[in-house]
Amino acid sequence: MRVLGVDPGLTRCGIGVVETGAGRAVGFVDVGVVRSGPDVPLERRLLTVADEVERWVTRHRPDVIAVERVFSQHNVRTVMGTAQASGVVALVAARAGLPVAFHTPSEVKAAVTGEGRAGKAQVATMVAKVLGLDSPPKPADAADALALAICHCWRSPMQDRMAQARARAEELAAVHRARLAQARAEQGDATPTAAAQWAAARAAAERSAGTWSPGAPGAPGSVGHRTTVRGKGTRR
Repeated sequence: MRVLGVDPGLTRCGIGVVETGAGRAVGFVDVGVVRSGPDVPLERRLLTVADEVERWVTRHRPDVIAVERVFSQHNVRTVMGTAQASGVVALVAARAGLPVAFHTPSEVKAAVTGEGRAGKAQVATMVAKVLGLDSPPKPADAADALALAICHCWRSPMQDRMAQARARAEELAAVHRARLAQARAEQGDATPTAAAQWAAARAAAERSAGTWSPGAPGAPGSVGHRTTVRGKGTRR
């Protein structure tokens, strides 16, 4: 699986490509940074990001694009720029027919370093170690993009297994509900027959005891009623 990781941003947008090997092995393919100046109109900066990401997609043919999930920060302006760049990357992926996977910074740090609060230097060092690079990629945006790609390579199989487990659980739950509904339906169909049998047994017992209930089968005034008069025999 080939993964294109993107650390979204307007001033610097990191892009890195890695490829999975046997087991947890991940190989380095390429890395770079897209830059745009703050004096450039916003729409032009977004277009620059979109065009460059599109070139990388065409050049490296990734199977999926991993993007950092935007989360709340103190600097609202930075969050807005990151969110806008993320949207542009997702749009490029959609046009190329590629799936997009979003990972939070803590997920990426935990996957690469084992610590969700690791610093950028620690992340960059581990990226170089995992990919067998001579030195950590610079600037930090480039290392973060590769870290995102590595994170997805390692988290994707687990997420697939979890999705399969959820699907299996839902399938079993649906089967259970269907069987339960069928059992209830069969029980409901059998109820009138059981009630009729109980009523017939009760009527027979009352006839034997001579305590017929009004309106019950064999009771006075009902069809088949018999009255016994002592010494006179039986008349209908």
